[in-house]
Amino acid sequence: MKNNRKLVLFIAASLDGYIAAKDESLDWLYKVEGEGDNGYSEFYETIDIVLMGRRTYDWILKNVTGDFPYKDKECYVFSRSATGDNEEVKFVKDNIVGFTNELKQQEGKNIWVVGGGELLHSFLKEKLIDELILTVAPTLIGNGIPLFKEDDLHLELSLKGIKRFNQFVELHYEVQK
Repeated sequence: MKNNRKLVLFIAASLDGYIAAKDESLDWLYKVEGEGDNGYSEFYETIDIVLMGRRTYDWILKNVTGDFPYKDKECYVFSRSATGDNEEVKFVKDNIVGFTNELKQQEGKNIWVVGGGELLHSFLKEKLIDELILTVAPTLIGNGIPLFKEDDLHLELSLKGIKRFNQFVELHYEVQK
């Protein structure tokens, strides 16, 4: 039987398309009134691998108190200057396409692309992303770190579902391949 493991982006963004302010702050996001955990727990149960870029990993280490938030999942950090693996993550330096395709071929749950923008852009260019789950905050921040980088990229998406979490709207898309 064919494995249906998917590479899924699950992320929040401002209405004007930013995932963080210029100073990497998410203060704007926490000011929005949501509902429960805005679908996070439900999504988190569908994945067993977490992928992120080095800047996102460094942000987590700097800004998240307590235990590493993904310690119960297999976690990989893509980095041009990979450092030694630790009990929380393994670093990946080379061939992100081959590495990611290999993960997708293994048995298991879906794979979560946590962030950030650079890594997402690479995955989109290589047509590795299968689904995008975007939670939109009703906030305009004007500038910051964009969800999508400017490029000649063209992907067709199909809407799978819409959910509302008080002031947040979750848009769930499948990438047409």
